[in-house]
Amino acid sequence: MSQVTIDRNEVDIVIAAFHSDLTSFFEEWRPIFSQFHLIIVQDPDLKEELKTPKGFDFDVYTKSDIDKLVSSSNASMFSGYSCRYFGYLVSKRKYIISIDDDCTPAKDNNGDVVDIVTQHITNLKTPATPLFFNTLYDPYRKGSDFVRGYPFSLRSGVPCVLSCGLWLNLADYDAPTQSLKPELRNSRYVDTVLTVPKNSLMPMSGINIAFDRETVGPAIMPALKLAQEGKVRWETMEDIWCGLVVKLVCDHLQLGVKTGIPYVWRNERGSAIDSLKKEWQGVKLMEELIPFFQTLKLSQDAVTAEACVTEMAAAIKKGMGRSHPELANAADNMVRWVEIWKEVESRVLA
Repeated sequence: MSQVTIDRNEVDIVIAAFHSDLTSFFEEWRPIFSQFHLIIVQDPDLKEELKTPKGFDFDVYTKSDIDKLVSSSNASMFSGYSCRYFGYLVSKRKYIISIDDDCTPAKDNNGDVVDIVTQHITNLKTPATPLFFNTLYDPYRKGSDFVRGYPFSLRSGVPCVLSCGLWLNLADYDAPTQSLKPELRNSRYVDTVLTVPKNSLMPMSGINIAFDRETVGPAIMPALKLAQEGKVRWETMEDIWCGLVVKLVCDHLQLGVKTGIPYVWRNERGSAIDSLKKEWQGVKLMEELIPFFQTLKLSQDAVTAEACVTEMAAAIKKGMGRSHPELANAADNMVRWVEIWKEVESRVLA
């Protein structure tokens, strides 16, 4: 396949800022990020003014911007890690790339710095193969192809709309795993990308992702909040929940999801042991969520991401809302998100 062309005017890089001094973060990413437009969303609880170096094209959004655009009654949806979703909302570009501010560029097996923008956009601009698994990974990468027995009628694939990157050093383990294995670090750079098969759910990590905003933006939303949600990744479930939702949408609409490269280097933050109590609610909840999502079917009337999310929210509230108030609230947030998304989009078009 010919090399993918990347139009910088199609890409927004969204960063959620939890620290006021972003100087070292930006300098680490300068060779890659300085070529693109960035959206920085400041955690509403962060009161200090952000410090950023010169030489970058970015817009900063604060609590006052959130209150102004979505009203103070909806602003709570964008607290903590969920503040990044405000960046997804205000972007006017086709592709979103989002990484956590505790990540720095990784190096591949040759010692070269990984260009996460190029690889994410390549993943999104080349087809995915969710309908039939190719055992030689991504057949569209240089040096690869479809294996013997792969139906020619399926070799054109489907549009890829979500690219889930991975992590070196501190992988995205949950608090129980990290507590039991505090020295566990990921040092294996596997130069591979593959499509997640249709009807296979996955725990999407929001640490290092990219997506087609125009197609599935309405399905990537801040919905589920745990009662004791904190400021550390393993104290949250918003991205995991979001992954269940968007994967079901992709399966229904015949769209693809990829996982693998690009990698980032993830630095350490917080104490897993201190986070155990906060995340335990989410750990238990997943045991019930997966069987429910595995049986959830959308109607043929749902032909857009917005329609899928709205229909899914009604099913979640009916099926699990009574026994789990936090899921009823998540369902309400899903509907609210679609309404906000449509309103913001209508202003842009106007």
